[in-house]
Amino acid sequence: MPNRQFPFVQLDVFTLAPLEGNQLAVLTDARGLSDAEMQKLAKEMNLSETTFILPRDGKTERDKGVQVRIFTVQQELPFAGHPTLGTAWYLKQQRPDEPEIVLDLKVGRVPVRFEMRDGQLFGEMRQSDPVFGEYHRHSDVARVLGVRETDLDENLPIQTVSTGLTFTVVAFREVATLRNLTVSWPQIAAYLERPDGPAFFYFVARSGPNQLRARMFFYNGEDPATGSAAGCCAAWAVKHGALASDEQGLIEQGREVLRPSYIYVRAAKEADRVVNVRVGGHVVHVINGQVTL
Repeated sequence: MPNRQFPFVQLDVFTLAPLEGNQLAVLTDARGLSDAEMQKLAKEMNLSETTFILPRDGKTERDKGVQVRIFTVQQELPFAGHPTLGTAWYLKQQRPDEPEIVLDLKVGRVPVRFEMRDGQLFGEMRQSDPVFGEYHRHSDVARVLGVRETDLDENLPIQTVSTGLTFTVVAFREVATLRNLTVSWPQIAAYLERPDGPAFFYFVARSGPNQLRARMFFYNGEDPATGSAAGCCAAWAVKHGALASDEQGLIEQGREVLRPSYIYVRAAKEADRVVNVRVGGHVVHVINGQVTL
């Protein structure tokens, strides 16, 4: 059987500096790969996510968007933030005249708009309108994390939110407490278990006006930047008054793993609903490669 070759790029997302932000591998033409091969390649890349672009004819892509599939080392995801932004950024390089790149993901169509900001290409995705879930008692979450209840910000509720992927947003009172937090995936997995799919904690603390520090632990370690969680966090912050409607906020994540990331967020409040959740940032291209099977 002859060798099959598949080009890929590796990007750093939510950063302007190479070797910072969150790493992403993008197979730029994955036609011919089976589901099982995509999963194995994601494990081979060993990054938090790998995406697979499946080109289609021009009319289909104009109508439905560019088909993209997202895999972690363990499973396929219907949506994830930094893979969406990074993959759209790569496609924008191939289609410079298009101000918006629409991805056709398992969760549906996700548009990503681009503009020049500070002399660099800046992308902003619109995520699905948030679905707000259950509230959690501070005492229960503190016990699971092994921290004092007083370490958590009692002025902000702990709530589960989804804009395509599910996160429970937990606010700490002090950045220092968040910075020193040590948890393991087995420690928190049982609490987060849900019958309808994966869920994660997203830990935040106020670090300045309209600024948050954040951390996210999952089964592959600690994530340098979590765009899907940032969208949930933006919706949560607007709902509960931590961020004004349509005000730009900045989430800084990844310092604890030496990959600082800068995620720009905003959302709008209409009556009692939160809508138009947007998450943006910059991307850097660092590697070109080829997979041979």
